[in-house]
Parts: sequence; structure tokens; C-alpha cells
Amino acid sequence: MSSISEIPKEEYLKPCTAACAGCSSSLCLRYVLKAAGPDTVLVIPACCTSVIQGMYPNTSFNVPVYNIAFAAAAACASGMSKAFRSEGKQTNVIVYAGDGGTVDIGIQSLSGAFERGTDFLYICYDNEAYGNTGMQRSGATPLGALTTTTPVGKSEFKKDLDLIVAAHNPPYMATASSAYPLDLYRKVKKALSIRGPKFIHIMAPCPPGWRYDSEKTIEIGKLAVKTGMWVLWEREYGTLSVSGPSKTAMKKPQPIDEYIGAQGRFKTATPAIVAELQQAVERNIDRIRKEEEGIC
Repeated sequence: MSSISEIPKEEYLKPCTAACAGCSSSLCLRYVLKAAGPDTVLVIPACCTSVIQGMYPNTSFNVPVYNIAFAAAAACASGMSKAFRSEGKQTNVIVYAGDGGTVDIGIQSLSGAFERGTDFLYICYDNEAYGNTGMQRSGATPLGALTTTTPVGKSEFKKDLDLIVAAHNPPYMATASSAYPLDLYRKVKKALSIRGPKFIHIMAPCPPGWRYDSEKTIEIGKLAVKTGMWVLWEREYGTLSVSGPSKTAMKKPQPIDEYIGAQGRFKTATPAIVAELQQAVERNIDRIRKEEEGIC
């Protein structure tokens, strides 16, 4: 598939969601479901997605959804996948969870499901805070970012979720971005073609939480990739390859200043903090480049 026009026209996410204007996580879910198709069950812990689907008995989702407690999404998916497979069904079991329910509260059930080799796809859409409950700090919030619980900016770096997941040696894991839907679609299709536990980590900019105008969601997502703040890659059976948009960006990444300056959440970030973030970006790019080249 070489063009976004080739993506199926069938919609499984209806236009009546309660999502905020410019919501990138709902945009991502639209393409996730297009890739997965109708024989799919979503497992959704407490997060923005558990709200935007609508109030019972109505829903904007055209696939079955199981809403589950914050900490239990991967555990629920384990039982669900086992039940389907015992009946000979290949139904796609997909956890669609925010960073709060993945990086923090749900990480123990995620680790358990991956250790057991559960046949499912876990997707973390990362808006770098607890967006559903007022944009509080999460383990995924980056250094220097304002949240309602870090009113002068977070003093710690973002937790490296991808390295934690990689330690479980899944057959497939990848990063994606709402700004590159074709790349996301391809990665979901590939993940669902592989047996065992799979993981996709999506950067999902949030207009109200990140404090930018809603029409700039795609622009912010592309800036993250162009600056190296978010690198697109996939690791299949232990072999890492950098994805198209980041292949170009990593050759000469833009300074992070434009990305930082476009978001009100970084308005208190000092030049020293921006320099620390820039250095972290450079270290991460160097690590990814070396792994792709087989140096480490």
C-alpha cells in the first residue's frame, strides 16, 4: 500500500464521538480499526477513549468494546484472547489505552500478559499526561512540561516505556504518530498478522492538554518527528528498522525549539531544560541508529 487513498473506506469509528476538537487519539483509533476490520474487540481501560465512545446504550464505535478498570486492561485481554483461541476464533483482541493506564497504573498487567505470550495487540496512545481526569502528570510526561500537578513544569524525564516493553522480547513492537496515518495503518496490519504479544506506541498530541490551537494537531505531530522528539521505528523479532519519515529526519533533525515553542505546556521551560531535552533527543537518536546498524 503506497497511498492513503488505498485504505479501506469502511468506518468503525462514527463521527458522533465526544472527542475534543483536534483529538489525535480518536484519529489514530479510526485508522487502527480500519486496519483491524470488523472481527475485532477493543479492551479499553479508564482513559479518554472510555469517554468519547458515548454514553450507554449508545456508542460511536462499530465494534464490540469492553470497558475495564484502569489497571486490568492487559489481564482482561489475556483471558479474552485465550477464550477466543480455545474456540478456534482469530478475533483481533486490541487493548487501546492511554499512557496513564499503560506507563503507570496498568504496567503490571501489561508485563504479565507479555510474559505469558498472550496473542493480542496492545496500543498505547500517548498524550503524555492523565488527559481524561484533568491533565495531571504521568510517568510519560516529559521534562519541563506543565500539568495541573506540575504547575511550574515536571522535574523528571519521561519514562522509557519502549525499553521496558522491549525487555519482554515481543515478536513485534513499533512506534507511530497520528501525523502519519499510513505508517500507523501499515504497522497495525503487520502486528495483527503475527501471533503473540504485540505493542504499538503512538504519539497522540492533545490540544487542551498541550495548550495549542486544535487545528495544529498534525503540525505538532510532524514537528515531533522532524526534531527527533519522537522517532518512528519497528522492531520485528528483535531487528529494528527506522520508518520512512524518521529515516529522513534522523539524517539532520531540526532543533527542538520550534516543537517546544508551539506548545503552551512548555512556557516555563528554561533554556537549561530545553538544552537537556535536546541532549536527550540526540542520545536517543544515536542509540536507535546504532541498534539499526547492529552496533549495539
